[in-house]
Amino acid sequence: MKLKEDMSPLLLQLFRSVVWVYSVITFLPWYLLTGASERQARAKRVKARSISGNPAGSYRAVNSQQKLVSLLHEGVDTLDKVFEYAVVHFPQRDCLGTREVLSEEDEMQPNGKVFKKVILGDYNWLSYEDTFHLSQRFGSGLAALGQKPLCNIAIFCETRAEWIIAAQACFMYNFPLVTLYSTLGGAAIAHGLNETEVTHIITSKDLLQSRLKAILMDVPRLKHIIVVDKKPKSLPDLPRGILVHNMAAVQELGAKPENIMVSRRQPVPTDIAVIMYTSGSTGIPKGVMISHSNIIAGITGMAERIPNLNENDTYIGYLPLAHVLELSAELVCVSHGCRIGYSSPQTLADQSSKIKKGSKGDTSMLRPTLMAAVPEIMDRIYKNVMTKVEEMSSVQKTLFVLAYNYKMEQISKGYNTPLCDRLVFRKVRSLLGGNMRVLLSGGAPLSAATQRFMNICFCCPVGQGYGLTETCGAGTISDLADYSTGRVGAPLVCSEFMLKDWEEGDYFSKDKPNPRGEILIGGPNVTMGYYKNEQKNREDFFVDVNGQRWFCTGDIGEFHPDGCLKIIDRKKDLVKLQAGEYVSLGKVEAVLKNCSLIDNICAYANSEESYVIGFVVPNQKQLTALAERKGIRGSWEEICNHAEMEKEVLRIITEAAITGKLERFEIPKKIRLSAEPWTPETGLVTDAFKLKRKELKTHYQDDIERMYGGK
Repeated sequence: MKLKEDMSPLLLQLFRSVVWVYSVITFLPWYLLTGASERQARAKRVKARSISGNPAGSYRAVNSQQKLVSLLHEGVDTLDKVFEYAVVHFPQRDCLGTREVLSEEDEMQPNGKVFKKVILGDYNWLSYEDTFHLSQRFGSGLAALGQKPLCNIAIFCETRAEWIIAAQACFMYNFPLVTLYSTLGGAAIAHGLNETEVTHIITSKDLLQSRLKAILMDVPRLKHIIVVDKKPKSLPDLPRGILVHNMAAVQELGAKPENIMVSRRQPVPTDIAVIMYTSGSTGIPKGVMISHSNIIAGITGMAERIPNLNENDTYIGYLPLAHVLELSAELVCVSHGCRIGYSSPQTLADQSSKIKKGSKGDTSMLRPTLMAAVPEIMDRIYKNVMTKVEEMSSVQKTLFVLAYNYKMEQISKGYNTPLCDRLVFRKVRSLLGGNMRVLLSGGAPLSAATQRFMNICFCCPVGQGYGLTETCGAGTISDLADYSTGRVGAPLVCSEFMLKDWEEGDYFSKDKPNPRGEILIGGPNVTMGYYKNEQKNREDFFVDVNGQRWFCTGDIGEFHPDGCLKIIDRKKDLVKLQAGEYVSLGKVEAVLKNCSLIDNICAYANSEESYVIGFVVPNQKQLTALAERKGIRGSWEEICNHAEMEKEVLRIITEAAITGKLERFEIPKKIRLSAEPWTPETGLVTDAFKLKRKELKTHYQDDIERMYGGK
């Protein structure tokens, strides 16, 4: 979507004439020297095709038509071997980096709230060899504490270097690793720990005190808690029989000759590496059993889509490692000798909430080349930058808009704009360190507006991916030379796709112009199923006549002629209204989230009613400015609860819906403004910021009844 060019037609024409002359003079040498023709051909080529010729598939990447790929290196078929391979090839290269905390202080905000601010120093690095020895000692120490091979062990910890050290130890010693989101509620945490019958858990001091301590009485089998940082000085009220250790002490125990010399039971490819509990967006979290061979197939497919991935790359890790996207991305990096610097959403950039003003955020210090992000993070960056553009002087704003629109035209043709990048977008690019060469988006659909913004302003391709925990996060990733929006790319070399007709939603593989249907994913990356849940396994997984394992995603997609997939719907998000129209709630939300007034939105519909309603988290800065223009004053809560503001926001949302080409019956007729942001801590969204529809419905039940006339 182009930005509005608010300037006189004469000046606009003059600018376009200058640009045209510049383009004519520089085009030929640039075209010949930069390989633009090759890049254009790559973007337009067919990337996948149906191996049977049937529009239902199965679809495979053009370079894996005969056989799906499952290994990075011959004979490297378990995760401990993947790490050993990296240690042999990159022993002294930086592996895991953590910033030193120089100081911490409380800062009073204008609204009376107190925020904790930090000043952070340089990154301190562990080499691949250092990391290997720490993992080996930790695994040996866990064994000395009674942890047995093929017996589950849990990790409940923030994203940090110690997480990967602990995971590598478990892969080495064949301890299946149970992962749990650190923002899950107490009942969900206890459910995961009890279902997997763990006796040992790895956690942090903060999470032990804030989340785990309250549920320890509900987990009777738990005997050992290993804290990755310093052990708390006092832990009152711990149940009898539970021992608390810190990671360094367990590593010291493991380094003793009588322990380190004990031979370990190495895993085989079919052994469970991880039992990954989902975020619980549709109910009680399910434990997905992932074998060593599943993960290796998944990271093999992902790595193939990232050009020139090597030991000179730097990845910034800040998403939850309990999320399959982050764990897979970091294992891809480890397998290629990249370095991983750790961060958090609160310290990511110079403007992040925990970074003290005047000090540097993590991207400025690390200057990463690779980054994975969920759409929620990218949407925030997009809205923050566009808000700053609105605050620019008229000259600066005009220059930015003209450069933005010019670059949009050029990249849609497959061309670069080095002059614009250097003169206009360098400052925006520096928000992520200035060295970014690949951004990978996953976890949820990325809006076309946000994707195009990231392409233009950060001067790098955005690879939009599609995968699920049940497929090790692997499914598709868009070709980095393909700058089209709204699609998730072609199948990875480890996966194949089929489309299954869904009569109720009117999606069929024989549809024109493109075949449509429920997406089924097959391949060596399809996991072993749900832990202790045979009924769901029978519903969601199956094995075909060739022994290939498949997962039924519940997502609706269509394949384009070049073999790229577009996600167009989700079975669980489709609601039939009273008059028989089908509404895709996800589609409504995706369109309306592009509105600058909206930080988050949940569309809701009841089959017994004739219209859609919505719960909206408004952008505080935008809504406050709107209230001032309307002469409405009061606290943030009072502004959100004001009937006139509700009415005005609904009007703006309706305009955005019409611009986004939503049907009349898809546009929310009533809304509720929420003063409370939806964060994983509130329990209303997952760690990947996916909506928890069931919890949101319960939370806003009174408002639902009011908007549907019940009150």
